Amino acid sequence: MTAHAPGRTARQYLMCEPSHYTVSYEINPWMDRTRHTDVDLAVRQWRTLRDTFLDLGHTVETIDPLPGLPDMVYAANGATVVDGVVYSAKFRYPERQPEGPAYQKWFADRGWVTHTAEQTNEGEGDLLVVGDLILAGTGFRTSRAAHAELQELVGRPVISLELVDPHYYHLDTALTVLSSDAAAPQVAYYPPAFSPGSRAVLAQLFPEAVVATADDAAALGLNAVSDGENVVVAPAATHFAGALRERGYTPVPVDTSELLKGGGGAKCCTLELRR
Repeated sequence: MTAHAPGRTARQYLMCEPSHYTVSYEINPWMDRTRHTDVDLAVRQWRTLRDTFLDLGHTVETIDPLPGLPDMVYAANGATVVDGVVYSAKFRYPERQPEGPAYQKWFADRGWVTHTAEQTNEGEGDLLVVGDLILAGTGFRTSRAAHAELQELVGRPVISLELVDPHYYHLDTALTVLSSDAAAPQVAYYPPAFSPGSRAVLAQLFPEAVVATADDAAALGLNAVSDGENVVVAPAATHFAGALRERGYTPVPVDTSELLKGGGGAKCCTLELRR
């Protein structure tokens, strides 16, 4: 394998501390209301994740958590930010629907150009920038109509990918963008999470992609955050970490096990702000 990490670029992220985190409803297979959730542990793990980004030289903005919105910690779902334009989230489930306006207000209050989505989408959970393209998940949360809406808004090609396993209900649980460098875009993904046609598209677009194992995927190892060199990843995704090292990336294990009870990991907690 001749692929190499293209090198780190400084990133700007938006995060939300899980002060009100709990699992009080069930909208994905990871969630179980009968299991105890430890909010103090969730906050400690979240702060470690934030501090890891800062230690890697990135900038972290924060949005205040709102009572009654326990999933607001999953900031990646709150919007999609491409070329300085904010495409608001419009959540499928009523329990999360107030999050979209809350995130959009944060951006608007800081002078960002925002667009209120007409179509159902869950932000960067399903809409991932890779080079000049946007990979767009559908099947569980985000509609294909949202893919078209985003393409018209930002003028970038949007590639629809069908998700078929409810455990991987967002694209960012089944696919990691390792490099968004237009000259050398790289991804990692778990093929069984996708329909046959979508697997064929991914194989054509990214013939040298890292292919994750079932164990990697089950640890939500693909819910990772890469800056082009360092990849913040779930500690249990050991095969994935080894594959990253082979490509020249540096895996940075960060435990988000308490937040996994809600169906999210490092990426779910991290919304990239692309100016």
